[in-house]
Amino acid sequence: MAFTDIRFDLVAHLPEKLRPYALLMRLDRPTGWWLLLLPGWWAIALHGMSAGGMSMRHWSLMGLFFIGAIVMRGAGCIINDLWDRDLDKQVERTRMRPLASGAVSIRQAALFLGALLCIGLVILLQTSPLAIALGVGSMVLVILYPLMKRITWWPQASLGITFNFGALIGWAALENDVSATPLLLYVAGIFWTLGYDTIYAHQDKEDDALAGIKSTARLFGARSKIWVSVFYILCWCLLVVAVLTALSGAYAAHFLIPAAAHFVWQIYRWDMDDPASSLKMFKSSIIAGLLVLCGLFAVAL
Repeated sequence: MAFTDIRFDLVAHLPEKLRPYALLMRLDRPTGWWLLLLPGWWAIALHGMSAGGMSMRHWSLMGLFFIGAIVMRGAGCIINDLWDRDLDKQVERTRMRPLASGAVSIRQAALFLGALLCIGLVILLQTSPLAIALGVGSMVLVILYPLMKRITWWPQASLGITFNFGALIGWAALENDVSATPLLLYVAGIFWTLGYDTIYAHQDKEDDALAGIKSTARLFGARSKIWVSVFYILCWCLLVVAVLTALSGAYAAHFLIPAAAHFVWQIYRWDMDDPASSLKMFKSSIIAGLLVLCGLFAVAL
């Protein structure tokens, strides 16, 4: 079984009454929280390398970010489903989501959301004042994101702006400041998200057209491979510049080549007219993010 095909068996083993809440958090679909987590880990790892090595503070923050990513991705999914419960009924892939199907009521989802946000706040309070401010401020983006598919052809850009805040929060948690390095990581992450979420959106392009949902997949159409290639190139170049900014004289490109090779493989193997291929390539973005992380650890060696 491929790494990207591994799914949590936790949901199937939960008591029946809890399963809808686990599905509401998408605990059966770990790709989302991995993609939320990795930009934060990039920032923590690069900070550690620039400081001469990872300290206990760095490792403990990575642990907090791991828990926080699962919790906050779950909270974001609930917010998304509250906005989209009527639209979800019109899309084959989403019509059985707990809110769309009625397995969870609006009141139950709101109460569960409040509990997850409280857990996220407790985690955030373990960081610095600036990181706390950034984390709280990012909730505005999380709340507004589901509206973007209704008003712009670029909801994937909105997701990128929202999903990669971890790069800023991770650095700020250690420095209580945001310098050029985390900003470069943040923008690199935005282009990365534009790429992988365009791939993801190709699964639903026919249903989206019928429901009036906008996306870069529908906007780019047959040119999607060209656009995704440009996004991945920009992402990789910005990652290299971020490493050069943090580690003067480091040969950044050498250690990030495996990630670049994976981007090329994704584009080459992706069949944009096959939903199964789009899902597979989207899931493989975890590997791309982990290769970047390994490159950031290795670049200072």
